[in-house]
Amino acid sequence: MALTLSQFHQQLAGPALKPVYFLAGEEHLLLIEAADALRARARALGYVERDILDAESGFDWDDLARSSAGMSLFATRKLIDLRLPTGKPGKEGAAAIVEYCERPSPDNVLLITSTQWSKQHAAAWVDTVEAAGVFVPIWPQRPNELFDWVAQRMASRGVKAGRDAIAALVERIEGNLLAAAQEIDKLALLAGDRVLDAATLEDLVADSARFDAGKLTDAALGGDASRALRIVAGLRGEGEQVPALMGLVLYQLQLMVRLAAAPNPAQAFRNERIWPAREAVYKKALQRGNLAHWELCLAQAARIDRISKGRGAGDAWLELERLLTAMALPRTTHLIKAG
Repeated sequence: MALTLSQFHQQLAGPALKPVYFLAGEEHLLLIEAADALRARARALGYVERDILDAESGFDWDDLARSSAGMSLFATRKLIDLRLPTGKPGKEGAAAIVEYCERPSPDNVLLITSTQWSKQHAAAWVDTVEAAGVFVPIWPQRPNELFDWVAQRMASRGVKAGRDAIAALVERIEGNLLAAAQEIDKLALLAGDRVLDAATLEDLVADSARFDAGKLTDAALGGDASRALRIVAGLRGEGEQVPALMGLVLYQLQLMVRLAAAPNPAQAFRNERIWPAREAVYKKALQRGNLAHWELCLAQAARIDRISKGRGAGDAWLELERLLTAMALPRTTHLIKAG
């Protein structure tokens, strides 16, 4: 069945899940939150195990059948989390999805998510998914829907605001729901019990710290993965694009490779003209990762740069998040791949 987003959330409250769900749309915040809601409901219903399959270029579609057939040691129910960035699985992928939908396992739920979707993506495999389970196309909010969405979001976060304040925020975000959600989260911390009017809201938003691209690499090199991911989400929410971020990321990783390769670290810091106040960030990074690690990160950054400029396949934002995590936590280097 095809459901609207609100119908989908109502359906999740039922006693059982459908065998397959396909959530697709370019409104990333709504997609992320819908997928998270399904994952949480699946856990509550006993789908403890979770397999994540990233269906990017070169993906082995036999992995879907293997995941479905594979039994865990604890014989738990399983959520198969299939990420399809382009919304187009190709001939082989479409056949694999159709085969799964025609013979779904009673112990599994398949969640397919795609961050690209339009009416041109319609295909026979989508019809099969819709017949076997639930298809939720997530369309951008219309201008006349934004006011109610912002008002509901504010209320859910405990932010009290008059209609003029809500209208001011709607105008400010220009349809960017991720930016709106982040501004509302900031307001929840800053507003207290006040009922905001437009002027007060503008003052609070102006005073809140904006995300900074320089802090992004500092957080990753400093070993703070969670902060790096928050910053990249903030930059994305403010409308920043991956190509604009990659120049700084590449520069910092090139510097890390040179520092890691230097036989005399102290001399290397002088040669690179790194201020003493900045040395601590790089020293921490050098302690966590060796030359091979930083070379791998640099190769991955170059790959992301190509993806972001349309010269490679993949989700540039997702790959950037993985790279930042690996920069902060070398033990997670398996998340990235160079090529």
